[in-house]
Amino acid sequence: MKVTIVGCSGSFPGPDSPSSCYLVEAEGFRLLLDFGHGALGALQRHIGLYDVDAICLTHLHADHCLDLCAYHVVRTYGPDAPYARVPVHAPADAARRLSAAYGMPEEPSLDTAFDFVRLAPGNFEVGPFTVTAGQVNHPVEAYGFRVAHGGRSVTYSGDTGECSELVKLAAGADLLLCESSFLDKPDLPTDLHMSGRQAAEHAAKAGVGRLVLTHLVPWHDQTKIMDDACRGGFDGPIDLARSGAVYDLA
Repeated sequence: MKVTIVGCSGSFPGPDSPSSCYLVEAEGFRLLLDFGHGALGALQRHIGLYDVDAICLTHLHADHCLDLCAYHVVRTYGPDAPYARVPVHAPADAARRLSAAYGMPEEPSLDTAFDFVRLAPGNFEVGPFTVTAGQVNHPVEAYGFRVAHGGRSVTYSGDTGECSELVKLAAGADLLLCESSFLDKPDLPTDLHMSGRQAAEHAAKAGVGRLVLTHLVPWHDQTKIMDDACRGGFDGPIDLARSGAVYDLA
C-alpha cells in the first residue's frame, strides 16, 4: 500500500501545497481521501486524469471537497465521455451541496460523474481496501478514516478536535495523518482542530508507527507546529506533511 500526500494545506491552499487530498494505492486501485481546492492540478503529477477509482470525503468544508466540482468537468466533458461514475463516500447531502457550489443547474448534475454513497460509522469495502469511518469532533458532520490492506493501515483524522474515536481508528496503524491546525496554547477551542502537541498525544495513545502532521495552515510557522508535537509524548518518527511526499507501507 502506498500513500501520497497530494495536498496538506489547512483551510485554503498555500504557496507549496493545495488543500487536503491524499492518494492511497494498492493492487492498481486508486482511492482519494478528500479532494480540497487546488488538489486536481497536483494530483495529475502522480496519476492520470481519469485514474481515480473511488473517493472518500471526511466532511463538506471547501478545503476538503471543492475540487470535486472541477473533477466533474473532467469526467463529464472529457474527450471520451461518458466515463464510468466514480463512487464518492461522503456525508449527508453531499450531492446537493456540491452541485450548489458548482452553480450550473442547467448543465448535467454531479450525479453524471459520481455515485454518491452516504457515509455512516463502521466498515465498508472500497476496491481492495477495508475502510473504517468514525465520527470525529468538528462543527459539521465529519469523519476520520482508517484504510487497511494486506496487513498495513493508514489513519487520516480529517478535521477534528481532541477525539477518543480518532485514537480507536488509529490503534496500531502504520501511519497517522493527523491534523495540526493550531499553535499550542492554553484554552484552545474544543471540537474544532488540534495542535501539534495534541496530535502527538493521540499518536502516542494509539501506538502508531509514524505520525505525519497535516492540515498545516499557511499563516503559521510550521517549525512551531513541529516543536509543539515534540512535546506530545510520541516517541516514533514525526514528519511535517509535504505535497508530493510518498509513504510506502509495504
